[in-house]
Amino acid sequence: MPIEFLGIAGLNDGGETRARSGASFDKDYTLRFARAHEDNGWDRILFAYHSGSPDPATAAAYIASKLDHLQILLAHRPNVSYPTYAAKVFATLDQISDGRLSVHFITGGSTADQAAEGDFLTKDERYARTGEYIRIVKQAHTSRTPFSHEGEHYRFENFVSDIFPVQQPRVPISFGGSSPAAYAVGAAEADVFALWGEPLSDTAAQIETIRAAARAAGRSTPPRIQVAFRPIIAPTDALAWEKAERILGQIGQRAAGLRETAPAFLSAPAENAGTQRLLEIADRGDRHDRALWTKPARLTGGRGNSNALVGSPETVTAALLDYIDLGVDIISARGYDFIDDTIDFGRYVIPLVRDEVRRRDAARAPLGSASASDTRDGVRHDAA
Repeated sequence: MPIEFLGIAGLNDGGETRARSGASFDKDYTLRFARAHEDNGWDRILFAYHSGSPDPATAAAYIASKLDHLQILLAHRPNVSYPTYAAKVFATLDQISDGRLSVHFITGGSTADQAAEGDFLTKDERYARTGEYIRIVKQAHTSRTPFSHEGEHYRFENFVSDIFPVQQPRVPISFGGSSPAAYAVGAAEADVFALWGEPLSDTAAQIETIRAAARAAGRSTPPRIQVAFRPIIAPTDALAWEKAERILGQIGQRAAGLRETAPAFLSAPAENAGTQRLLEIADRGDRHDRALWTKPARLTGGRGNSNALVGSPETVTAALLDYIDLGVDIISARGYDFIDDTIDFGRYVIPLVRDEVRRRDAARAPLGSASASDTRDGVRHDAA
């Protein structure tokens, strides 16, 4: 079972522990950070989105033109463009990257951030729109003849694209969320379902919910599962926990400085189901399972990927393998010292995880059998 590793595309050096030193899109830093992933065993990076951010598709095209192997996960919100137009953007970017694009559809967990770009639908309405949007994009990537559509949110006649993805039949699609509406749409439409890092028992329950929703949608194969963490590693567990407490102090200082200047979507109360789950888990305790630490989530209001895995490379590897045993296929990880943490995780954790996964796969495989996928270096090299 090949395991993939997803990092983050940082467009500048600012984060939870430090203010950025330059422009919001620092071209040189963006390339250096992406190269740190490509050179240290990572599979792909996520180009994230919020209402005021630099355009992620343009930044992704820049990186795709500079690096040869690193794959791209492009975050996209349906409210910002018509689906037929977006399908052409995705196909063009897949051509630029020679087939290295996946798209992560964001329904929108913050009403304030959606409103900043003119989107005033309710959350359930947004999920319905996202499902319709994804189906149109899929058809635009696969139909060589004109087609029309009349749905709840979109209507058009006789559209046919003149550009198609390198990947056939279409670019892979990922999706995230923890509400009933999210489970229904993502389980029906996505190739990958993304979750935030939670205790093992909670993650197992979410995976079963997603698989049940996929069965209800008539799918024989459920989405692959991605789980996200903030790794904090050091040579020993004791040193890692010392490092974690230092980082927590930096987060607190940075958060205090941002309270008066943060955009509305950051200062508004959190409302999405994923955030509420993270805060409820933090209320149950600071530490869970081998290495899961919830204090960063509590301090940041549970916004986004905020639960940490703390420990030596061996401890963090063991913790990740626990999630892999549940059925997780993709590990999303983002440190706090962006470039240095990316290099350290790539050097000291990714090889340990992949070696153990290969060992387990070899022990389970019948003598002389071959995998249906090419798994060089523990990475599945196919279009999915």
